[in-house]
Amino acid sequence: MPLRPKPEIEKLEACPHGGPNWAELSAMGLIPEEVIDFSVSTNPFMPPPAVKEIFNTIDIDHYPDSEATELRQCLSEKLGVASGNILAGSGAMELIRLIALTYFGHGDSVLILEPTFGEYKVACRIMGSEVFEQWGKAEENFAPRIEETVGLIRQRRPKGVFICNPGNPTGQYLSRKEVEAILDACVDCLLVLDEAYIAFTEGSWSSTDLVSRNNVIIMRSMTKDYALAGLRLGYAIANEEIIQNLSKVCPPWNVNVVAQKAGVIALKDTEYLKRCETKIRQVKYFMIDELGRSGFKLVPSKTNFFLVKVGDGKSFRNALLRYGIMVRDCASFGLTEYVRIAPRTMPECQKLITTIKALKREGELNVSI
Repeated sequence: MPLRPKPEIEKLEACPHGGPNWAELSAMGLIPEEVIDFSVSTNPFMPPPAVKEIFNTIDIDHYPDSEATELRQCLSEKLGVASGNILAGSGAMELIRLIALTYFGHGDSVLILEPTFGEYKVACRIMGSEVFEQWGKAEENFAPRIEETVGLIRQRRPKGVFICNPGNPTGQYLSRKEVEAILDACVDCLLVLDEAYIAFTEGSWSSTDLVSRNNVIIMRSMTKDYALAGLRLGYAIANEEIIQNLSKVCPPWNVNVVAQKAGVIALKDTEYLKRCETKIRQVKYFMIDELGRSGFKLVPSKTNFFLVKVGDGKSFRNALLRYGIMVRDCASFGLTEYVRIAPRTMPECQKLITTIKALKREGELNVSI
């Protein structure tokens, strides 16, 4: 009889993600590198130019700095927080698992504001924690209802709360006042504020000083900001005690030497994000305008990606994929009528719009708006 895992793992369901499924593309006769991928919400432009130069200069036969000292120091200078308040991670995904492993246990309750990134739930369920959800309404653009959130926290007294801000996939963005209201309700409760998409968010505010409240962790993704998806790089900001606790369960050498050096170089290019933000905003509003004129209903978004109501997200995605274009089917978010689209370069965005219009005109898109 085979050895069984613990019950939490037997019942665990994997969380689908954007990006190419190589087996799927191969079965369709598509070459993954040639597919135009609008399904991932990362910076579509190349990393800072100097990043390419590091690959011939790094000694990969040596272990990396297990504490990512230079990277954390650069982040400290950029963010205006002490390096002891920063933990580097192999992408935000690793940090989510570390947080659950460190702070949540069997029977603990955790509140997740939905619709949102599915890995929060997966991480909590690995630990045997009980997840309960608060769902936004379509007629309110899926924005969290803060008074209701505060009431739930005070009533249920969860061990933790996960909030993606700006929200993935909704693009909704909570104000400082709203986040502070939630934080005030979090007595003996850890607030995890995922700011993976903050770099390209309109009207963003600085949350780093919130770590003085001693029960909040802010997560960010350099993968998204600096087009480093293949290297996996993110970081958490929290008070020093929280960072020390997370470090106890963090694997040694968790951030590889190439990712650390790429992060340092990227942070030193102080104009890079401004350059990219201008181009991303241009192509985002080009697509919003074109899709709106074609009759699609879009959910207003404060960040680079946005939701489009198409009736049947899966069939819409599949129709475009046959032409080598990928968008995110949002069924895994509980939004079967929607797809999520993130900007790419202007020529690629023009191709997407042209293809959608042609398929719609020829009746090849199953669209019910």
